[in-house]
Amino acid sequence: MADRLKNKIAIITGAGTRGEITGIGQASAVLMAKEGAKILINDIDVKRAKSTLEQVKSEGGEGVVFIADCTKENGCKAIVDKCKKHFGSIDILFNNVGGIGSGMVTEIDEKSWLNSIDYNLKSAVMMSKHVVPIMSESMGGSIINLSSIDAIRAGATRNVPYSVAKAGVSHLTRLMAVHHGRENIRVNCLAPGHVYGSFPNLRGKMTEELRELRRKTGPLGSEGTPWDVAWAVVFLASEESRWISGTVIPVDAGVHAASPLSVWDNLNE
Repeated sequence: MADRLKNKIAIITGAGTRGEITGIGQASAVLMAKEGAKILINDIDVKRAKSTLEQVKSEGGEGVVFIADCTKENGCKAIVDKCKKHFGSIDILFNNVGGIGSGMVTEIDEKSWLNSIDYNLKSAVMMSKHVVPIMSESMGGSIINLSSIDAIRAGATRNVPYSVAKAGVSHLTRLMAVHHGRENIRVNCLAPGHVYGSFPNLRGKMTEELRELRRKTGPLGSEGTPWDVAWAVVFLASEESRWISGTVIPVDAGVHAASPLSVWDNLNE
């Protein structure tokens, strides 16, 4: 299955690693590089970004690190300009960067609300703003946004800023797919479920009890990893998905299809 992305140029935002547990951005960079893509690895932490680059190179891939804050428009423009200058074009954009946002509406403050919008939604908007014209000039491309099952229904935690921002990412995907379809730009979105990766371990390593509960919640009964999401990224970036646009695809072991009572037996197995 090698060379599915041969000669393609990709930008991945937030692609650095946070430590021993792999994240979706890092896994996607490695798999896309293995499939032949050249990767611009963006992050705000140079050490994390270089760690991902080392993994890409260890798999025989090619990449470059660029440190910039993609919650700021000037940072997004700088990322896109760097990629265009270094590689000559842009075929794939994976808007992977994101951030947490906790609380019910009665608990959140303005700063946490704005931070969540910036990390999860504004970054995708501004990156796309500067990538779309380049893709249009080169006869098209694939933009992949990262949402969450928390954008589809209420999740396990009370996280209004995060959930609302991710719901915005899902709808942004549909709008962009319609607005830029005639430019041969496909825009799709992935909504990961209970993936065991770096993101849910940001505030401390998850307990084994919670990890097991998350596994049981999925109808498939298996634990998801960043690599499961990364393979979906590869598919949406490749020509295999050439006739797919405007979709929000859950990668969640079937959690989005279940009601609490429908998995009652699974939770008590």
